[in-house]
Amino acid sequence: MNKLLIISILLHIFSFVSAQEGNVVLPQTAKKYAVTYEQLKEYQGLYEYFNNTQMKIAASPVDTLLYAIIGESRYRLMPFEKDIFLNGGNEKVTFLRNSQGAIVEVGDNTGKFKLISKNVQFPKEMWYPRLNVSKYVYQQPTKDKDGILSGNLDKSGLDKALLDELMQKILDGTYKNVHSILIMKDNKLVFEEYFYEHSKQKLHEMRSATKSFISALAGIAMEQGYIKSTNETVFSYFPEYTFKKDLEAKKRMTIKHLLTNTSGLDCDTYNPKAYGNETEMGYTDDWIQYSLDLPMIDSAGGKGQYCSSNPIIMGRIIEKATKMTIPQFAEKTLFKGLGIKNYVWNFKLDKSSAETFCQVYLTSRDMVKFGSMYLNKGVWNGKQVLSKDWVKQSWTKHTNIEGLDYGYLWWTKYLEANGVGYYGKLAQGNGGQKIYIFEEQNLIVVTTAGHYNVQSPINEIVSKYILPSFNKK
Repeated sequence: MNKLLIISILLHIFSFVSAQEGNVVLPQTAKKYAVTYEQLKEYQGLYEYFNNTQMKIAASPVDTLLYAIIGESRYRLMPFEKDIFLNGGNEKVTFLRNSQGAIVEVGDNTGKFKLISKNVQFPKEMWYPRLNVSKYVYQQPTKDKDGILSGNLDKSGLDKALLDELMQKILDGTYKNVHSILIMKDNKLVFEEYFYEHSKQKLHEMRSATKSFISALAGIAMEQGYIKSTNETVFSYFPEYTFKKDLEAKKRMTIKHLLTNTSGLDCDTYNPKAYGNETEMGYTDDWIQYSLDLPMIDSAGGKGQYCSSNPIIMGRIIEKATKMTIPQFAEKTLFKGLGIKNYVWNFKLDKSSAETFCQVYLTSRDMVKFGSMYLNKGVWNGKQVLSKDWVKQSWTKHTNIEGLDYGYLWWTKYLEANGVGYYGKLAQGNGGQKIYIFEEQNLIVVTTAGHYNVQSPINEIVSKYILPSFNKK
C-alpha cells in the first residue's frame, strides 16, 4: 500500500487515539535547519493525495514552519535539510524538483504526490487567533434559535479574571491552535469564544469523540427495541460473513464488550506490536471483515484495550438492526431530539473513509447540547432524548484503560485545580475535541482545537482557568 510518511503514523488519529492525549508529543528533530518564511513559500501548493483527494502544503508566517493540510487538519513539518522536512514521526518528507529547479512532487521512497497547482490562497485568518484584536472584552453569548439559553458570566460563579487571562494567552499565542471554548453553567451558555477561521456555524471534526455519539445511538436503538440488550452476541449480526481466527472465542463476544472496549481483539492502539492496525484497516474494502478476522489477545470481557474496531463494529450493528445508515438513524432520533441540523457524517466502512475514518462533524454549540443532554440524565429542552438508565450505564466504570475509568465509550477524567481534584465525564478526540461534564458543578466545557499529535494544552486550560472557580474558599 502507498503511504506518504507525512502522515504514515497520523492516519489513524482521525477518530481513535490515546486516552491521555496530552501525552502525545511531537518528537524533536535531529538537528536544526534555518529557513525563512519566503523560502518556505516555495513549497506551498495543492498536491495529490490518497483516494483521489487532495492535500495542501502551507507556509506559516507565525512559526516559520510548513504544514500539511488534509481536510481541516494540519500537520507540522520541521525543516531538516534543503527540500527535506521531518514529520511528527521524525521521518523524512522530501520535495522533488524538475530539471528547471521547480517543485513538482512531495513524498518519500514509498510514494510520491504530484503538485497540482501553486495557485492556492491561504488567508491570514488561518494563522492568527484574531486579527487586529490585542485586548479581550467579554461578551455574553447570544440567544439563538437552537434552544441554548444564554447567561452572563458575572452571575455564573466562574472567575472572570481567570478567563480574561486565558483569553489574552490565546490571543497572544501562548496557547496556540485553540479553535473554540464554550462553557455552560447551570444550563446556560455563559462563555462562547472562537478563534482563527472558526465560528459558531463552522463544522469541526470530532475525531474520537464520535465514539460517544455511537454509544448514544446504541442506547436509543435498544430503547426502541431494535437491539434487545447489551448481552446480544456480536456474531449473531453477521451470519453472511466467514471468519477464520479464534472463532469459538469470538462467539462469546457481546455488544457490551464493544461498548466497553473489552472485545479481546488484538488491536490495542497503544501496543505497536498489535496484530490489528487501524491505518491498515482503513485501506481495506470491508472493515467488518478485517476487524472480526483479527486474532484474540484476551477473552471477551477481559482487559480493556483502546481499539478502533470496537465502535466501528457497534456502528454497523446499529445499521443492521435499524435497517438505516448511522446518519439516517441519528437524524431520525438523536439529532432530531437535540435539534441538530448542521452536520456531516459519512459512515462507510471501506477504504473510501480511510482519511476521515467515519467521524462526525458538528458545531461547537451542538457539542454543548450533546453534553447537556447527558448532564441532565438524557433530557434536552424538556424532552427525554436518551434514557436515564443508559446515561447511568454509560458513565459507570466497566473497565480501566490506560489508567482511566471507562464506561460505554465514555471516559472518567481526573483533573486537579490548585490541589483540588475534580472528576469529570469526558468525550474526547485527538487534537483537543472535548466535551467535559462535571456533574457536581453543573458544568459543561466544550473545546475544539488543532493539536494533532502534539502536546495539547486543553487539560491545562480547564484545570488552570475554569475549575479553580469551584475550589472551596
